[in-house]
Amino acid sequence: MEGKNPFNNLSAARVVASIFGILSGLGSITHGVGETLQGNVTPEGIVVNSWTQGPIATKMGGEPAMTIVPNLLVAGLLTIIVSLVAIVWSAIFVQRKNGGLILILLSIAMLLVGGGFAPPIIGVLAGVAGLGINAPYAWWRTHFPVNIRRFLAQLWPWLLGACVINGVFLVVGSVILVYFFGINNPDLFVNSFFFAILSLLLTIITGVAYDLQAGERGGGIQD
Repeated sequence: MEGKNPFNNLSAARVVASIFGILSGLGSITHGVGETLQGNVTPEGIVVNSWTQGPIATKMGGEPAMTIVPNLLVAGLLTIIVSLVAIVWSAIFVQRKNGGLILILLSIAMLLVGGGFAPPIIGVLAGVAGLGINAPYAWWRTHFPVNIRRFLAQLWPWLLGACVINGVFLVVGSVILVYFFGINNPDLFVNSFFFAILSLLLTIITGVAYDLQAGERGGGIQD
């Protein structure tokens, strides 16, 4: 129908959890690949560089990570496996009971085995968003006036768009830039990460308002 908002039947919580859970997993895989390529070696400490050769090593600071696994080949393989599980979970199962909590636990596992620092943080925030799927939001209803919720709900699609664009740039675009265009600007990627955290937090908050508004107008939010 004319004038119908295409977002009306979407659960903001699930959209955010799914998209950024997937991006988190993809970013973590990049770390896992670099660690695997280093081979059957013992890391010198708990904090390692995922990449020691190639453009990522020279132009992106080697993508630091931490791992409790005493072998980089095994750490890399575990990182890839956990990341793939996180991607599948985010895409298909995150709307299930405790789906957000499981995504948080998978993100912590990515951090511990070698998935870097940025991807697990984004994954944890995606899991936090997932905790809101089908939630009653009683506290929000009590403490946020209707007019404020409406304003925040209107911001959600725009913040989501900006956050997704930056997230894709951070996870995919940065690798393309250093490999195919030789961009050597680590600060650009660091600032992109900080923007990702800030914009993701705002997207989660406005998403809560969006889901509240959708429920109040009988939008029938779809999981």
